[in-house]
Amino acid sequence: MERIFKHKWVWAVLTALAILTVGSFSSAGQIRVGVDTAFVPFEFKGKDGKYTGFDVDLWDAIAKRIEVDYQLVPMDFNGLIPGVTSGNLDVILGAITIKAKREKAIDFSHPYFRAGLKVMVGVDETGIKGPNDLKGKVVAVKTGTVAADYAKTLGVKTLSQFPNIDQAYLEVVTGGADAAIHDTPNVLYFIKTAGNGRVKAVGANVKAAFYGIGFPQGSDLRDKSNIALLELTESGEFEKIYIKWFGSAPE
Repeated sequence: MERIFKHKWVWAVLTALAILTVGSFSSAGQIRVGVDTAFVPFEFKGKDGKYTGFDVDLWDAIAKRIEVDYQLVPMDFNGLIPGVTSGNLDVILGAITIKAKREKAIDFSHPYFRAGLKVMVGVDETGIKGPNDLKGKVVAVKTGTVAADYAKTLGVKTLSQFPNIDQAYLEVVTGGADAAIHDTPNVLYFIKTAGNGRVKAVGANVKAAFYGIGFPQGSDLRDKSNIALLELTESGEFEKIYIKWFGSAPE
């Protein structure tokens, strides 16, 4: 959820507190890895109280290859980049979109996840193979999202908007909508978990964006991690982690 602060001083105080909190977690001999506290399925607290997710599994595999010990430092997404630019974090994870503005402040790894928007339909649907087939259809989306804006350009018959994406997904499951559009990772995770074989993803990503792992500028961890990412891809281990969380191999 995006939080908007009307007063700059409130934002400054919150950022400072986040940085101080991060510093208190540092341990000798371990690198500090900042993670978002709740972005399913990338980072979230599991039933056992431990943080888990695609990003967490991927970093664990990287850390083993580059032979570093680490500790996870859960925090709000807005504190991740301030934490790494201040030197209080060595690595940040949080499905962080690689943007030119961010590249001026931190260094990114190679892109490791191609995100964007994805169309979800009922498992028996054969006439919809991607966004171009949604003209004249009933499409469910979450209100106020990029997906909602994008759907308005497709000539749909009815755009059903909901405050919660789970409600939009349910419309497809129950036949109330022909399709839903939302962020690719969330769509794939829903299909793998709560979808229960009743829905499927169709078509390529649209409005593509790429996620990267963040490092302090000039950190030698970036080059080591990039090599590890390539090794994980070549060995097939990256694909196994991807399938574990999203139910299918990456495109």
